[in-house]
Amino acid sequence: MSEHFLAFLGISILVIASPGPDTALTIRNTLLGGRAGGVFTALGVAAGQAIWALATSLGIVALIVASEPVFVAVKLAGAAYLVFLGAQALVGAFRSHGPDTVAAGRSLPRQRLAPRAAFRQGLVSDLGNPKMAVFFTSLLPQFTGDGGTTFASLVELGLVFSLLTFTWLALYAAAITRAGDVLRRPRIRRAIEGVTGAVLVALGLRIAAEHR
Repeated sequence: MSEHFLAFLGISILVIASPGPDTALTIRNTLLGGRAGGVFTALGVAAGQAIWALATSLGIVALIVASEPVFVAVKLAGAAYLVFLGAQALVGAFRSHGPDTVAAGRSLPRQRLAPRAAFRQGLVSDLGNPKMAVFFTSLLPQFTGDGGTTFASLVELGLVFSLLTFTWLALYAAAITRAGDVLRRPRIRRAIEGVTGAVLVALGLRIAAEHR
């Protein structure tokens, strides 16, 4: 492996391992749809990143970043979607608080989240995150080893980043699933769903308020 690629792997792992909207959404959807919900969310996120990588390679992302109205539109749409998903989680957490769900030792019935819906949420959430546009345009060209001019090199690095993201989030889903019996206890389930909902809302509002 070249030094450029090893450096790219190191930075990518640090970025991917940092908690953010993708992590919060994966946790929420794993609670709602089990391991399949989390894995398909991770797959949607990775697909979104692959699209960003391809768009970066074609120069489309550079145009988006350069156009203030388009960039702001993407930012606000993505922020609104995160707030919407977070509000859904908060409503679900409050609705689950009732006499039929708080009996000691009784697990909450798992709400079913279809894999297709989980994939769509992961995809839209990632495509609506303008930070990915800035991130890919600033990161990928630095590690191609050829001045960032080769289309194939940019796509390759983008796909590697997407694969690393999918692996990390899928591991999250697997870990949450293994602890499923504990996490589906009423109080714990409500707390986690409420926290992830609040985090998604906060992240959405922060993205909306941020400048480049």
